[in-house]
Amino acid sequence: MSYQSNPILDKLPEHLKQYIKPQNYEEYTAIDQAVWRYVMRKNVDYLSKVAHRSYVDGLAKTGISIDHIPNMYGMNRILKEIGWAAVAVDGFIPPSAFMEFQAYNVLVIAGDIRQLEHIEYTPAPDIIHEGAGHAPIIANPEYAEYLRRFGEIGCKALSNAKDHELYEAVRHLSIIKEAPGTPEKTIEEAEKKIEELQNNMGEPSEIALIRNLHWWTVEYGLIGTLDRPKIYGAGLLSSIGESAWCMTDKVKKVPYSIEAAHTSFDITKPQPQLFVTPDFAYLSQVLEEFANTMALRKGGLDGVKKVIASRELCTLELSTGLQISGSFTRVIEHQNLPVYIQTTGPTALAYREKELVGHSTKNHPEGFGSPIGKLKGINLAIEDMSPRDLKAYNIYEGERKTLEFEGGIKVEGEIITGTRNLRGEIILITFKDCTVTHGDTVLFEPSFGLYHMAVGDKIVSAFNGPADLSSFDLITHKVTSTTIKPVISAERKKLQQLYRQIREFREGSNTTISRNKVFKEIRENYPEDWLLSVELYELARNNRDEDFAGEILDHLQDVKQRRPEVGHLIDDGIGLVDAEKVAS
Repeated sequence: MSYQSNPILDKLPEHLKQYIKPQNYEEYTAIDQAVWRYVMRKNVDYLSKVAHRSYVDGLAKTGISIDHIPNMYGMNRILKEIGWAAVAVDGFIPPSAFMEFQAYNVLVIAGDIRQLEHIEYTPAPDIIHEGAGHAPIIANPEYAEYLRRFGEIGCKALSNAKDHELYEAVRHLSIIKEAPGTPEKTIEEAEKKIEELQNNMGEPSEIALIRNLHWWTVEYGLIGTLDRPKIYGAGLLSSIGESAWCMTDKVKKVPYSIEAAHTSFDITKPQPQLFVTPDFAYLSQVLEEFANTMALRKGGLDGVKKVIASRELCTLELSTGLQISGSFTRVIEHQNLPVYIQTTGPTALAYREKELVGHSTKNHPEGFGSPIGKLKGINLAIEDMSPRDLKAYNIYEGERKTLEFEGGIKVEGEIITGTRNLRGEIILITFKDCTVTHGDTVLFEPSFGLYHMAVGDKIVSAFNGPADLSSFDLITHKVTSTTIKPVISAERKKLQQLYRQIREFREGSNTTISRNKVFKEIRENYPEDWLLSVELYELARNNRDEDFAGEILDHLQDVKQRRPEVGHLIDDGIGLVDAEKVAS
């Protein structure tokens, strides 16, 4: 096992565990630790004024340190007290898997950390975004329940073939954008591909719509009133640039509603407008409103068409509770109702998420087809017939029977047996020597073997994934691209060593280090670096070495002239140190 488990993680199904990777804490460099510390010091200072009160409280409750990148398996010891856990993954994982983790109260955290060059924002998921953004807010019970429920509903949302293509394109862009030395042209081509895909998605799928809801709440949500909102979205909490930008009048604030599901976003740019929810409970209200529009709750012909369009393993649930899981490829419709459904390839039947004995994928390796609806000329649906009714209509063991359905499907064969649900209703009728036709089209013939006819007047639910997780081998995830680890030059290794020396000095593990020598080397050999000089300035002020502090300030002024794009970062770092000295 590549990670340390706990009772919450033990409950994860095997197909989710395939995404978990070791955090490899020892691979974080002293520069990485300095990036974490800078962002967290800056964020906590600013966010304590503009974030929802749960943020600062949650930092303590979830064991997230300002000075050290969190060891998420250490975090787990604390997270389990609020019923959650954390795992490391490699960047973006498929949206349905991400949401399913949430349904199990597991926070998915990208183990990598942004480069110093992207300290303000990165399109790639990283531990600053996930650990410092998502984790603290889940300490709020109302929000934590929203997140869990969102995952539960979201992982059932249906996608289409273009969604997966877009996911792969976004993942690819996030990887190359964070990788050092990627040519600008390569990034532009990747961004152009995403733009083209987004402009040609057609009718948005359920997963696309619920992803919008996720973005405008979990990632970029504001809470409170329109004129005085607070931040709770992880994307804002983890971005030192956008958390300040979003509070200005340049970002439009609108009341949160289900309309957010139909509002698209651009992952590569700051958001021009944000939604404000009055409280966390209202998030759940809108989520349930959205769920009422999903095939999960509506079923019907539209639901069948959605599962066919998804080209994924999906489930249709009939009004008897019988659940058919497989790859749906065909529907015959009549008067805007589905009258026959067909899967291709391995199919399993279940009832209440438990596979029916004798109806695994081994029993239905080539697919499964069945009529849906009422019998022609009979108002009473088969599922509503009592044993006496069934006998009266000769739907009985040993009888040779022709069943003609309202949509023109005809089933003719000898009835062997019936399978009932817990309420005593017939959910499956098995025939031998059976022929199933629709007009002149033969849908099933005796040479195929026994025919198992599903019983159900209606399709009441359609959703992503199988009814019983154990029915299928779901460990099929293939990563098409992985996070690119930078090749570290000898020069960079030397810079990392200087960062490590100053870190050890500050933490007291090596107080013999000459800070003046380190500063001299930075000034002479790494004139573009700014963060270590800010850390040296902090130490100089703490030791009341004002001459040394002044020397460092002069150097940082030179850096700002050479690199005006980092000027505000330097000013913010200096401002933090000076404010702390005044406060003390």
